[in-house]
Amino acid sequence: MEILRVFNNNVILARDELGREAVLTGRGLGFQRRPGQDVDAGLVARRYVLAQNAESVGEVMAAIPLERIALIERTFRAAARDLGTAVPSSTIVAVVDHVNQAMERVQAGTVMDYPLRAEAAHLHPEELRLAERMVAELNRAQEVQLPDGEAVALALHLFAAAVGAPSTREAARQSRLIGQVMDILKAAYGDAFRPDSIDAARFAVHLRYFLVRARTGEQLADGTGTVIAESLRRRHPRAYQVAVRVKELLEVRLGIAVQEDETAYLTIHVARLENGIDRSRPHPGNNRM
Repeated sequence: MEILRVFNNNVILARDELGREAVLTGRGLGFQRRPGQDVDAGLVARRYVLAQNAESVGEVMAAIPLERIALIERTFRAAARDLGTAVPSSTIVAVVDHVNQAMERVQAGTVMDYPLRAEAAHLHPEELRLAERMVAELNRAQEVQLPDGEAVALALHLFAAAVGAPSTREAARQSRLIGQVMDILKAAYGDAFRPDSIDAARFAVHLRYFLVRARTGEQLADGTGTVIAESLRRRHPRAYQVAVRVKELLEVRLGIAVQEDETAYLTIHVARLENGIDRSRPHPGNNRM
């Protein structure tokens, strides 16, 4: 690899074997080195291959202590691994930058307000749980103590990684879309619908994976729709109608056509949720003396 720019003793910009620009970190990696020289591969601790703005990213990373970069990346990768999702370099850089800024705000006595915790708990309970664990691990490892509210922002970063969103802004847009789907369920089933139920959480996870498929253009097409769609309409007419409303919302918001197989799976999840609601309702004869 060829050195393109030395930011400091620990961070450089290089061109890798495939001709891509990459930000490299490692103790002493840039010490007494100049552009045009080869990178000492034995000193490279981390490599960030970015689609764009690699030089700007290098400047950002050069301003953050190496130990802090390693700590933040390690805890975030562990959370993403438990979530079962891969993490691109751009996400790692965004998380490192976010957490570093949060630490600087704490040291300056400034606290950010994150009012979306209830929404995150309902829509992304697993991401929030892992983000809270991440905050606890970061606080155990350092003197600067992040406030609990930072878990909300980190949960959104995890959600962005899970759905392949290019930014937390796009992830927030998709999160709001899931919230609108939950509003449809609330309108259909009233107070009997519990957004914190297991079935609602499973439905939210299904929507998350649907958003991944929608982004990559690879919707489910295994023949399920043609095989069971009519059966679902007959056995679960209300669930099917609700699923169609969800389908129509997704089509409008995402600008795509939702395939029949995807609609069938939506119906299955709504029917499961509907059955759970029916089981939870009191029935005559259940309260015998």
